[in-house]
Amino acid sequence: VYAAEPAVPTLLKWSDTPITFSRQDQWTSFSSPGHYPLVVDPVMAGKRLTRTLIDGGSGLNLIFAKTLTLMGLDISTALQPADSSFYDIIPGTAAVPLGHITLPVTFRTSDNYRTEFIRFEVTDFKTSYHAIIRRPALAKFMAIPHYVYLLLKMPGPNGVLSLRGDLR
Repeated sequence: VYAAEPAVPTLLKWSDTPITFSRQDQWTSFSSPGHYPLVVDPVMAGKRLTRTLIDGGSGLNLIFAKTLTLMGLDISTALQPADSSFYDIIPGTAAVPLGHITLPVTFRTSDNYRTEFIRFEVTDFKTSYHAIIRRPALAKFMAIPHYVYLLLKMPGPNGVLSLRGDLR
């Protein structure tokens, strides 16, 4: 009674592009399918971040203070105040982000690309990754990860972008 929806749904941008996976997407053999992380190399704020983890299981996009410093950004002026703490990063305790930042993120191939502005929570954790892209960014890109094929697919202006993970 208190909610109303339009009779005709509003279609999401890029929702008219079908994305499928097939045997042709398998580009390497694995001894343990699904045990390797999906790591890609998007361009963020003009810098290629070669160790960006795709993790579709959580609701926070993370970037690390060290990464922002390596990108040449001054975290003392670039960050917005943190909204709240988050949990399940450090078992049994809340993690307090240093703040948040919105950055342009570009996924590309030689003939196709997509850029979206993504909000990241900034933390000071020690990690081997530059950033972790999770559900909010994947939804904005309408991206679908395939963890067995180590492949990320999303609609682009020239068809479906297929981005292979980095085994290194």
